[in-house]
Amino acid sequence: QVQLLESGGGLVQAGGSLRLSCAASGIPFTDSAMAWYRWAPREGAREWVASISPSGTTDYLDSVKGRFTISRDNARDTMYLQIDDLNPEDTADYYCNSTPQPQWPWGQGTLVTVSS
Repeated sequence: QVQLLESGGGLVQAGGSLRLSCAASGIPFTDSAMAWYRWAPREGAREWVASISPSGTTDYLDSVKGRFTISRDNARDTMYLQIDDLNPEDTADYYCNSTPQPQWPWGQGTLVTVSS
């Protein structure tokens, strides 16, 4: 059974940090390019945030470069997103899935709320 389980979100003040985790099961994680996405109310749509290839090559949305760091632990089928210097515009539900096309059922996401 495919499952993507996101965790690590919370309420933080602007300038704070969080580390999000994505635990995957039932998918070929080691061979999959993975990504973090977020759904922000102000956007009304899910947007791609960062991605990481099976070998560890990373890419980021311009607005998060220098503040977000994506990583993965293939031995644990887990992906991470270190988020530093948070700002209110980062407030969103964060999800993980494959990339370039999200092909797995979406998880519940983890909510990040940044107060100014």
